[in-house]
Amino acid sequence: MSDFTVLTQQYPDRTVMTVRGEIDLQTCPQLSRAAFVTPLGSKPLYLDLSGVSFMDSSGLNLLLLLRRRLHAEGGRLAVTGLQPQPVRLLEITGAYALFAVGPTAEEGSDAALSA
Repeated sequence: MSDFTVLTQQYPDRTVMTVRGEIDLQTCPQLSRAAFVTPLGSKPLYLDLSGVSFMDSSGLNLLLLLRRRLHAEGGRLAVTGLQPQPVRLLEITGAYALFAVGPTAEEGSDAALSA
């Protein structure tokens, strides 16, 4: 199993969480802790998954919980840098349309959030 890391960067207009490794039952608690201790308020959260080649249903559940939290706080969740397997998981479960999906979180552009 590869190393799993979560790097959180706060900006005045957004928060970017960069995830590396597989998002599965074993790593979800670490990502969950990082996401839920980070104050987001009404700022958008860009979840950069360009370093994630695999995500299982526990990862999908976490994304749905994050989305619900952000909507309740007046924020938005943008999932960026999706690789083929996580895209396929979101598509076959019908969850793809629930997320603002963009190519990159670096610019913090609203393009990903316009979905």
